[in-house]
Amino acid sequence: MSICYAAPGHFLLPEVGPSLNVLSVAEELSKTADVTLAFRKVIQPPESPPFTILELDPECDPSAPLVDDSAVRGTSLSDLLRYLLVLRSFADRQWAQFDIVLEKSWLLAGYLAQVFQRYGVPGILVENLIRTHAKPHSSSVRKYLGRPLLRGFVRHYARKASMVIAETTELKAAMTELWRIPADRIEVAALGVDTRLFYPRDQLLARQALGIDASVMVLLYVGVLDEQHDLAPILQALNRFHVPALELRVVGDGLMRRAFEEIARQGNAAVRFHSRVPHGAVAQFIAASDLCLAPYNPQAFFNGEVSFTPIKILEYMACARPAVSVPNSYTLKLIQHGINGFLFPNEIPLWTDLLRSFPRRGELKEMGIAALGAVSDFSWEKTAAAYLRVCERVIQSNVGAMTS
Repeated sequence: MSICYAAPGHFLLPEVGPSLNVLSVAEELSKTADVTLAFRKVIQPPESPPFTILELDPECDPSAPLVDDSAVRGTSLSDLLRYLLVLRSFADRQWAQFDIVLEKSWLLAGYLAQVFQRYGVPGILVENLIRTHAKPHSSSVRKYLGRPLLRGFVRHYARKASMVIAETTELKAAMTELWRIPADRIEVAALGVDTRLFYPRDQLLARQALGIDASVMVLLYVGVLDEQHDLAPILQALNRFHVPALELRVVGDGLMRRAFEEIARQGNAAVRFHSRVPHGAVAQFIAASDLCLAPYNPQAFFNGEVSFTPIKILEYMACARPAVSVPNSYTLKLIQHGINGFLFPNEIPLWTDLLRSFPRRGELKEMGIAALGAVSDFSWEKTAAAYLRVCERVIQSNVGAMTS
């Protein structure tokens, strides 16, 4: 099977979550299929990949700082229209090379898949999020097109896709409700965790490698700093209630970084921002921590439900570290409050309560052991197997339709 896995809304940055997800699935898919990845532009190629990597828009010149891998953030209307023509040209040139196309979620998710379908190549939309655009966005594309129109385009293309792969059952339910896609055209394929990298390690050795004092209690957040991942409540709680020998480490970058740094400067809490680090170093930071954070903002999600796979929680727990997150349908499947982590709304008073009665290190270690057991069933191999089943089903259906 020849598969094109396209990520039109992303630059290839191997150290950033969305790129890593695509690369991880592609590595497993390539064991049984001929896989080609297509990003808008390759900023940093991985070493010796077992698949082909193409650039959709080689002439693209990223002007904004690469704080994440969104390749359409802040683009103008004219540039977006130019890019759509580039995508159409890519399909014109490449359609005969592939049996099926997977298209990763982006601003106009499903557009490229629909172009390929005009040539008889089935297209599958891989969706991880229904965007609510809870806050005004700086992108001039949204300024001109408007959020309702954008949502209308995505809904239209999603309905036209041969099939949709959703990360969670919660996302499937949301797409069925909001986009009116029949449930039998949406398959759920949970993301995995790379246990070759994320596994229990010695905390003292990790701290020595990172220069972190062995005596302090370390809270850790890893990931994008944006409106969906809201660090403001924990930062404000740390400003209001000082805990001796406790510090917060923030590993990542994003549009909200300056705002979070400003909140941290307002108090005397020990908070250190590390920006992005190589993925291997992420596992070191998790090993050096005592308690890991996933403070989502439910208001940034459709129906207030965190509907994508919180892969950071999987990685935390695979390293035998307890996690703190908000209670919702998905996190309730992973985290048992007080057993392998903590679940409470992302609000200042509740963070303050946790700080007032902060667990001892021995308690957190026991919770970490329980956390490890809770994610033993997640793997990228299983994710890729689910993708392959959907591809085979769609191809068989497509062949049947052409011969009937």
